[in-house]
Amino acid sequence: MAAWDPARYLQFERERTLPCRDLVARLEGGPYRRIVDLGCGTGTSTAVLRARWPDAAVTGVDSSAPMLERARASDPAVRWIEADLRRWTPDAPFDLVFSNAALQWLPDHATLFPRLFEAVAPGGAFAAQMPANDGAPYLRAMARLRARPEWRRYRPEAGSEIGIESAEFYYDLLAPRAQRVELWETRYLHDLPGPDAIVAWTTGTGLRPWLASLPDDAHRERFLGQYAAEIARRYPSSAGGRVLFPFVRRFVIAYRAAPPP
Repeated sequence: MAAWDPARYLQFERERTLPCRDLVARLEGGPYRRIVDLGCGTGTSTAVLRARWPDAAVTGVDSSAPMLERARASDPAVRWIEADLRRWTPDAPFDLVFSNAALQWLPDHATLFPRLFEAVAPGGAFAAQMPANDGAPYLRAMARLRARPEWRRYRPEAGSEIGIESAEFYYDLLAPRAQRVELWETRYLHDLPGPDAIVAWTTGTGLRPWLASLPDDAHRERFLGQYAAEIARRYPSSAGGRVLFPFVRRFVIAYRAAPPP
């Protein structure tokens, strides 16, 4: 998969961090003395965790070296680890296993989520949020372009596309293992400067594997021009030129029972 671009990802730092703040605010219990942030990226979500629990020992894990380089510069006190989350195993349980918009990139959630929950210490919690935008206009625009003869031959690397399961799937998976499970969805309406901002948003995340599959910059530029036209049609601007970008996030918290006194 193409390397993550920290600058492009951080272009919408406030909007991308808002669901993380909402998830952290919802967490109960603790104190959380050992915390791991899975898919920490540039460390923006890690900073939210550090602000809520300043005395905790925090570890950030990500597979992208450029993103971790940015994260290390932002907070040397955090233990930053470069690792593939599909194979990551902790050296000891954590009081909080946390993930902000990362697990949707990983396959086989039926195996992944129980494994991550096993990394939670007694009395701790597993908390994650993922985008849940099946059928959204920007995804339909991607699908429409990919179906054209010009682009049909190109396919992203296997396992590089976003995918999540239903809320009921995660409940059925975690409820037998947890003391309590909370699930909810929030539809955010991001106020962006215009349709081009939606293009920039998606090129930093969901469109990235598809752009990486194209053979050169000329193909990518042509694809993005067609995509921008589709986005402008599907997300009309207001009189002031701005546009609302609806974006749904799915949240899950699973609490592990504390040991008997």
